[in-house]
Amino acid sequence: MEIIGRRKIWYALSLLILIPGLISLLLQGLNLGIDFTGGSMLQLKFERAVTVENVRDVLDKANVGSSTIQLAEGNSVIVRTHTLEQSQRNELVGAMKTQLGDLTVERDENVGPVVGKELTRNALLALLLAIIGMVAYISFRFEFKFAVAAIIALLHDILVVTGLFSIFQIEVDSSFVAAILTVFGYSINDTIVIFDRIRENLRKKKKDENLDALVNRSVKETLTRSINTVLTVIFVLVALLFWGGNTTKVFTLAMLLGVIAGAYSSIFNASPVWYDLKQWERAQRRAKAKAA
Repeated sequence: MEIIGRRKIWYALSLLILIPGLISLLLQGLNLGIDFTGGSMLQLKFERAVTVENVRDVLDKANVGSSTIQLAEGNSVIVRTHTLEQSQRNELVGAMKTQLGDLTVERDENVGPVVGKELTRNALLALLLAIIGMVAYISFRFEFKFAVAAIIALLHDILVVTGLFSIFQIEVDSSFVAAILTVFGYSINDTIVIFDRIRENLRKKKKDENLDALVNRSVKETLTRSINTVLTVIFVLVALLFWGGNTTKVFTLAMLLGVIAGAYSSIFNASPVWYDLKQWERAQRRAKAKAA
């Protein structure tokens, strides 16, 4: 399998998604849901038990589909929507009564964002600390160039997910932040497995074996394991996407895109980036030797 020899093709394929995604992020950003922007909140106590699907049907018919629904104790339901006028909220409550039975309005108000600037800042801080920890650990167990290549591959995965969400203006909620952090932690696994095999093969490297051939062989030896692992996760995520309900859709879709991007970057980006860093290091050494 020719990974290193065709690495420019793999880089180009990544850029085909990354560049439009970055442009979209700069021009139109993400479609932030009410968790980020705030909106209206209704807390309704029904006489009989209702399901999320029941409430969702009423909201869809009232063209308030982009909302979050949370079941509470005692047949209560908390509905968060984009900002609605009082008359619109009254109409919505009326539709609920007509279609789902008698209810009592326990709370009716406009609210601020659940995910405030502080939480977003904390998530970014967690990401930064994770990067520092990974760089330190991988540098200690492998070498610094492995750490750089791994982080580049992880950033690729996150940018692919956020870029696609921005391009298609898929509404993001608070679970999107959790999905991004999860993808960041999950994607490193396959990369480390491949790096570990490269390190192992470097110790047993034959004198006449080139570095590109060694990397290709290492990726090939771990390819079956990587594909099998990713496929099992993808099967679960696809099932959740179609049958997991609306509440988990954003999280599942972000995870699915992230896992696929992670599998691609682990196989086609991480090792080639490490190889290019090694080649650059050798070129620097040769240049210094000539200068001396």
